[in-house]
Amino acid sequence: MGSHLLALADESPKDLLDTIALARMLKDHPRRFKDSCGGQTLAMIFQKPSLRTRVSFATGIFQLGGQGIYLAPKDIQLHRGETIEDTARVLARYVDGVMARVNHHADVVALAEASSVPVINGLSDLLHPCQVLADLMTIQEVKGTLAGLKIAYVGDGNNMAHSLMVGCAKVGMDVAIGHPAAYAPEAAIVEQARGFADEAGASLLLTNDLAEAVSGADVVYTDVWTSMGQEAEQEQRRQAFAGYCVDEALMAHAKGDATFLHCLPAHRGEEVSAAVIDGPQSVVFDQAENRLHAQKAVMVRLMSLR
Repeated sequence: MGSHLLALADESPKDLLDTIALARMLKDHPRRFKDSCGGQTLAMIFQKPSLRTRVSFATGIFQLGGQGIYLAPKDIQLHRGETIEDTARVLARYVDGVMARVNHHADVVALAEASSVPVINGLSDLLHPCQVLADLMTIQEVKGTLAGLKIAYVGDGNNMAHSLMVGCAKVGMDVAIGHPAAYAPEAAIVEQARGFADEAGASLLLTNDLAEAVSGADVVYTDVWTSMGQEAEQEQRRQAFAGYCVDEALMAHAKGDATFLHCLPAHRGEEVSAAVIDGPQSVVFDQAENRLHAQKAVMVRLMSLR
């Protein structure tokens, strides 16, 4: 793992697998790592509110012996009053790491370029690397492996689809993205993911046919139709995504022991039926818990050597 975690595309397959292995060790033996970030401080920049990101990072750095400082939009206004670069330089004089949940991916990149301490992408409009580390950890826990499995993602070609394509392809998983025609993932990231899939001997499929996407899948994944900041598009998106609900009929196209994942929050009756997300194939709350362990692994790898 490099100096920062901005995108899974920057990490080698070995880095990803090593981070997941460390996350599982942290989960099984938390007290062994209770001083890994002893006395260190993580600044947590939030342009968007979040339950899972805030609590998991704050709890994680505390369990590693450090502390987190929450910086809400009213506390730190990137682009207003001070440049991103100056913000990064000032924070680096006070803290040992920065986690940023930002509206624009360029902002977290600018923070990292100017920072002398590690910067972690907690979410951007383009990518969600920490979530996918937790997803891969969860899949490995349930299935015992990653390489050779098929994951089907149903829904918007958003930051989740982008990071899933890249992360899963890098570890040798076949990836199928079922999306409405007008909501495809970005072409540049598709091409990037296709290259990683080729290197790993895996496949990448993009289709508007949901049955084709889910057919034979070991893992089925979905996300909300309307993400934070897209509320003005809500009705338009509801119409475009009609029929893109992961229900029992769609799950029947996957393998009989397929696992269901969702990064949450979930809207039952929209992108997923209650029968699926609350049913025996769903591990969404184990998945949510694993955000804590995966992010602790990232902080140990980036911050404990400082």
